[in-house]
Amino acid sequence: MESVSDTREVAGSGREQTGDTAGTAAAAGPVTGQAAGPAAGQAAGPATKHAGGRRPGETRTREAILTAARVCFAERGFDATSLRRIAETAGVDQSLVHHFYGTKENLFLQALELPGKIEEAITAAAQGGLDGIGERVVRAHLSVWDDVSSRPALMTMVRSAAIHRAAAARLRETATGILARALGGVITGEDAMLRTSMVATQLVGLAMMRYVAHLEPLASADTDTVARHYGRAVQAIVTDRD
Repeated sequence: MESVSDTREVAGSGREQTGDTAGTAAAAGPVTGQAAGPAAGQAAGPATKHAGGRRPGETRTREAILTAARVCFAERGFDATSLRRIAETAGVDQSLVHHFYGTKENLFLQALELPGKIEEAITAAAQGGLDGIGERVVRAHLSVWDDVSSRPALMTMVRSAAIHRAAAARLRETATGILARALGGVITGEDAMLRTSMVATQLVGLAMMRYVAHLEPLASADTDTVARHYGRAVQAIVTDRD
């Protein structure tokens, strides 16, 4: 299990090995016909730095903790998830969780960051005109939820919205922000925001029952069937027709 001292030792090992090599060379003395220092007129270059100033090992550890947190929050919710559980899932010492994220609250907020592919998928679905837009939007919504890289963050948001203020705020931002921007060109009129929020309610409700509550036969139904039937409800809201 990786700990804070391990990450520091990785960084320090390179310096120790360099020092050992230099000491060995000094003890052996200079080689005949070989200059001890850099060639004349050639300055010694600076040590190589990693982009952004962060070591690769630290970045991987930080990402592993965040991934584990999303999985744990998605499965158990905020209250039932401990930092120890997250550390065990990530395969690191709990001290590293504190080192990178501080508190559980801060880690939870980081876990709520939604992938940009949500807005991209809905925006693309809205580009084909009003005919069939309901089915396209539902299909795009399901494609993001079916993506294993984005589902944990979505699950965390939906499961925690009822009991955690930050999750509820993020869910509202998804409804009034992401969907409003993606569908702003097709949902128009004085009641555009109301209808956008109604589309959001349809999509969140679908995700809750299909992916969180696992309501059968909805949970195991294929995407085409769900999009075809459910798309009719979304279509009626978007076009404001019965």
